[in-house]
Amino acid sequence: MRQPFVGLVLAAVIGIVAADYFPAINGPLLFIAILGAVSGLHWSYAPLVFALVGATFFALHSARVTSTPADALAETAGGLARPASVTGIVTTEPKVEATGNASFLMRMHRSKIAGQNFETNATVFVRWRGRPNVGDELALFGTFQPIEPPRNPGEFDMRAYLARRDVKNLFIVRYPENGRILAPGSGFSVLRAAARSREWMQRILSRDLQDSPDVVGLICGTALGLRHQTRDDIEEPFQQTGTLHLFAVAGLHVGIVARLLWSLAMVLRLPRKPATALIIPLLFFYAAITGLHTASVRAAVMSALLLGGIFFDRKVLALNSLAAAAFLILLFDSNQLFTSGFQLSFAVVGAIILLADPMFVRFERIVAPDPFLPPPLLNRMRRIYAAMGRGLARGLSVSLAAWIGSLALIYWYFYLITPVSLLANLVVVPIAYFVLALAMLSLIAAPISSGLSIVFNNANWLTSRAVLYLVNFFALLPGGHVYLPRFTERPAPIMITVLDEGTGAAAHVRANNYDWLIDCGGQRNYEHTLKSFLHSKGINRIEGILLTHGDAQHIGGAADIVADFAPHEIYDNPLDVRSAVQHRLSEALQVARIKPRHLVRGDSLFFGDDVHADILYPTPDLKITAADDAPLIVQLVIENVRVLFESDAGANAEAALLEAGDNLHSDILIKGQHHSGGSGTAQFLEAVKPKVIIATSRPSPVAEQITEEWTKEIAERGIKLFRQDQTGAVEIQFGDEEWRTRAYRTGETFRSSSR
Repeated sequence: MRQPFVGLVLAAVIGIVAADYFPAINGPLLFIAILGAVSGLHWSYAPLVFALVGATFFALHSARVTSTPADALAETAGGLARPASVTGIVTTEPKVEATGNASFLMRMHRSKIAGQNFETNATVFVRWRGRPNVGDELALFGTFQPIEPPRNPGEFDMRAYLARRDVKNLFIVRYPENGRILAPGSGFSVLRAAARSREWMQRILSRDLQDSPDVVGLICGTALGLRHQTRDDIEEPFQQTGTLHLFAVAGLHVGIVARLLWSLAMVLRLPRKPATALIIPLLFFYAAITGLHTASVRAAVMSALLLGGIFFDRKVLALNSLAAAAFLILLFDSNQLFTSGFQLSFAVVGAIILLADPMFVRFERIVAPDPFLPPPLLNRMRRIYAAMGRGLARGLSVSLAAWIGSLALIYWYFYLITPVSLLANLVVVPIAYFVLALAMLSLIAAPISSGLSIVFNNANWLTSRAVLYLVNFFALLPGGHVYLPRFTERPAPIMITVLDEGTGAAAHVRANNYDWLIDCGGQRNYEHTLKSFLHSKGINRIEGILLTHGDAQHIGGAADIVADFAPHEIYDNPLDVRSAVQHRLSEALQVARIKPRHLVRGDSLFFGDDVHADILYPTPDLKITAADDAPLIVQLVIENVRVLFESDAGANAEAALLEAGDNLHSDILIKGQHHSGGSGTAQFLEAVKPKVIIATSRPSPVAEQITEEWTKEIAERGIKLFRQDQTGAVEIQFGDEEWRTRAYRTGETFRSSSR
């Protein structure tokens, strides 16, 4: 009875989930809602009130996920790229990518497609090499494109993420001159003011620290929530130690700001109620400065409710405030329920509210002095020990409660378990408190004295360095974190996954509980393709890497693999092409103290029982001018099933194999495209006689695209072709009686006959 919002938010969640699976607005639900409203007039607390809330949220969410403006735009734009002219207002802060493109959401006013003008309020995801700000009205010319689903296992699903924000089309503006700003800051004045304030704060916090980008990234990420400006290699140790929440502006950050504002109000001798009325909107403005993320909004709402108790001279219960914050956020946007940020934020705070105090009582008993000993008889050291023990017990109880609250969600979304976070949070969070406090002091001092602000920045440099050192130390502790596959997966003992790396290649081979890689793809896509895939499969270390040739799209990610997954062995092509990416890899191997072994025709590698790889090409004395001319060609033998990895070999390499007289017959052929476009000749296919071909294909450059003539020839031979521009990654599982090939993107499957 004292915490009504707990029941109300549970009813809201049930209504939203039901509407997400069965979206509809029908008579019975509206009747229940009206009946609940009438009953609520007579009874202050009745089951029908919850039925009213559930039905209301069912109707709200149904309206948000069916027949939306984004659906209408997607139907009009179609499934292919279509040129269009659009006008609209920027609704999110643009994020500048490494390519120089700014990506942002834009709510459209008007659009012109195929000569037809129409008005719409749909939101699109825009990429443009311009520099707009939140609230700017833009006129753009570009192409509508559907948002593609992930092409590889473990990849972030951008399409699903944007669909939850009712965004179902991508708008690409190819050239900077194809867009212009019609009216700067024509809308969203509060958000624009928040964006300008954030820019000013970022400049202040970065002064005299320009030569320490890691420190600036940590300070700005902690104080302002600017995660997108922090490098991934800085954030990863925080994720692995369970301290990534420091970059999410939440209760700790809002609490410090509220305390500073309250102290300022007391210095100015403001009465409590006027001070509260001033602090609450400032907290929401701080949430806007940090990007209005779920955690910051939740913290601002909870703080507002807690401070609001001052107006009514009554205590506000934390759990009810948490539920009220969730209720208000879901009322504003019910799709937030399905985001990881919302779930993590409320699960962690809920666990702290419910579990921290009972745990503290148990932990305190361990460090508390003898209860039968009168306090005056305790000596000074004993009192200090008791006070330190009490503080440690409090910190441990909060850390353990937060870890329990986040455990299942971190595992499900990030495939990660972080036992070290219990210790890391105990040590790092108190120091991070000073990082945030010093940042706030620097901002407060800046209008008064720039020199004093710089003094605070330099003090923060030392504090931030300590945080970075400790986080990296905890991340390197053995067993401190471990990646695990989802419990829903049932992988075969022997399997091959051929990732879609565009014009490059990367294949994962799992055999006898060992994990091998054949090529590593390009460096640019490493984080969101190969690395994400390996983490999603619960792979923490690689047994070995086989590098076919020095193409940057095949070995560009190898240096990062060496740093992140510490392979035991690396096998390389012996032919020297003097590739820049090979020099980078060589430097990484020297740091890791790994000496690669060269493979040539006639060598073999054993992956365990009944699995080995034979090197068919090249010969050691071969002279080449390009890396594609002589890649390692590997035949993987799994009992009596053969898989031929041709890499980017061309017609000359295929002719050399035919001339050598080897048994090339293989059940599966995995191939790239030679830079000349000539590979997969009729004579070579006749010798290999594959049942399945997995081949890369991209429209640019032309040599990387599979021709219609070759596709027709493959079909006439009765060979199943998996074109990776259409299928995405391809997974091959080997069972006791058969092997199965399945496309990740399309789901099409090929099953072999008896092995």
